[in-house]
Amino acid sequence: MISYPSRHCTVELQALPSRIGQVRRIVSAQLRYWHLDPLIDRAALGVTELLTNVHQHAQPDKMCTVEIELLLDRLMVSVRDHDPRLPAVADADAAEATADTADTLATCGRGLAMVAAVSESWGVRPDGESGKVVWFTLPTHAPAVARGAGMRAPQPPQRAGVAVGVEKAMEKAVEKVVEKAAAPQFAEVTQRVDLRRPEHAPARSAVLG
Repeated sequence: MISYPSRHCTVELQALPSRIGQVRRIVSAQLRYWHLDPLIDRAALGVTELLTNVHQHAQPDKMCTVEIELLLDRLMVSVRDHDPRLPAVADADAAEATADTADTLATCGRGLAMVAAVSESWGVRPDGESGKVVWFTLPTHAPAVARGAGMRAPQPPQRAGVAVGVEKAMEKAVEKVVEKAAAPQFAEVTQRVDLRRPEHAPARSAVLG
């Protein structure tokens, strides 16, 4: 299910490899609508890493909710899942070893280190007794957009090298999770997001800001 309140976009899905790219495109389209194009690469990379963590580590299922929220001076991106174990950032070498250990119980790794590197801030909080929320923020520097003025605020130019690096990191993250996905290890459940048809992922909000 996808909902688009004026400053929110929420997507409920099962974190399977086939869904991660679709959610990344939804997030990118919503940020374009909000005139936050300079944030697209970092937000898409962060969402990819968090969904990859859910796919690889979350128990007892892979159902999760992605939410992006436009606040006054920042963009908040969060992923809620049903696993109460809290993640932690590991260094690159330890994360690589963790990812290659089949019986690991730790929800930590290189993905969260990447999220920490590209975001303004990040964190995790329990969600009741049976889940958690992992979030990160990106500065918008666009008060006119946040107030709903409908004008594109000036944004600092991005360096080409940074954009290319983020794009390559996203591609590697998706390739890695696809390689590690072993059907039928993660079977689809009846409660899942209906993202099989492109027309269900509109680029604009249903409610104007």
